[in-house]
Amino acid sequence: MTDTAPDPTLARLRWRCRRGMLELDLLLQAFMQRDYSALEPEGRRLFAEVLLPMPDQELLELLLGAKEPGDKDVAQLVAQIRAAQD
Repeated sequence: MTDTAPDPTLARLRWRCRRGMLELDLLLQAFMQRDYSALEPEGRRLFAEVLLPMPDQELLELLLGAKEPGDKDVAQLVAQIRAAQD
């Protein structure tokens, strides 16, 4: 018998990706569906602890390229999220 119970951590992250802006919902949900599972543990940590706590407007500016993150690891993660839209 296989365990088909959903991962509660992943379910919480998906819930946190539901934002107050449709644009963010689309960007983050596409990334979660397509690329999140391939992230290394540090990338997952940055996503959950650095990007998701950001205010909607600040996060949208980063993901749309209007603003660049100062940290190179965050910049790489933002680039991956942007690429999930292609």
